[in-house]
Amino acid sequence: MSGNEEERPERPSEVDGTAHLFRALGKIIKVLRRNAGLSQAELAAIAHCSEDLISSIERGVRVPQPDFLALLDPVLGAGGVLAAAVEDVREAVSRARVRHPDWFRSFAKAEAEAVALHYYEVQAVPGLLQTRAYAQSLFERSRPMLNEETIDKRVADRISRQALFDRWPIPTISFVLEAAVLLRPFGGPKVHREQLLRILEVAQRRTVELQILPQDGTEHPYLGGPFTLLTPKGRREVAYTEIYGHARLITHPEEVRHYSERYGILRSQALTKQESLDWIEKRLGER
Repeated sequence: MSGNEEERPERPSEVDGTAHLFRALGKIIKVLRRNAGLSQAELAAIAHCSEDLISSIERGVRVPQPDFLALLDPVLGAGGVLAAAVEDVREAVSRARVRHPDWFRSFAKAEAEAVALHYYEVQAVPGLLQTRAYAQSLFERSRPMLNEETIDKRVADRISRQALFDRWPIPTISFVLEAAVLLRPFGGPKVHREQLLRILEVAQRRTVELQILPQDGTEHPYLGGPFTLLTPKGRREVAYTEIYGHARLITHPEEVRHYSERYGILRSQALTKQESLDWIEKRLGER
């Protein structure tokens, strides 16, 4: 994300040197689809997936899964060409899953250099706020399982991102957290309490705005999952999403505006900073 505006985070394959394989497979699938007289929508219906997934695979943005290739081979009359790539793709995907996701390093670099960062989270405490024990608990319970070396590295990488709190000038930082995030006791009571104390500590800083979105609200502007708004120095704001292991950097101004608008409404519906601090202190008192 340090180059032109259209750059995106690296995919796991780009560091492995397999990006060319996936881009080539995407082009082959596109040619085979057209030769078969199928539209992307028609192929998506046959493969029981979304049209967007077909488009992303053909552009080399998404990795075609082994089962997907095996299914498409006879459908597209590939004569075994796609099936022959199954084992190589399976190995590449397996390697990507057991390592720290290299594509995220590009985002982490931009995060460390940004002038403004805004996080909306619905599932787990954002990485910038996690304690070491909380991060350890998340990675130990992830599936497929990670080996100890990988877990240690990912925890260290995650905690290292928190150095930006000590940077000066510090970027504008805000968080909107669904209340459920702080009610879920990942790692057990001790880890959960330590995590709440850490959030309280960070949220009390004058350089950080943290708000909690209560569960009893009757309205909600966005149920599509967590997202981040990031403003690189000297450039326009971008949005970043990561769902089911698929990262997306959004640079189109109109789409970014939609995320910015949603975030503004989320903040307006959330508790104020002081109310959020009081909410956390109340939870700590109950434990």
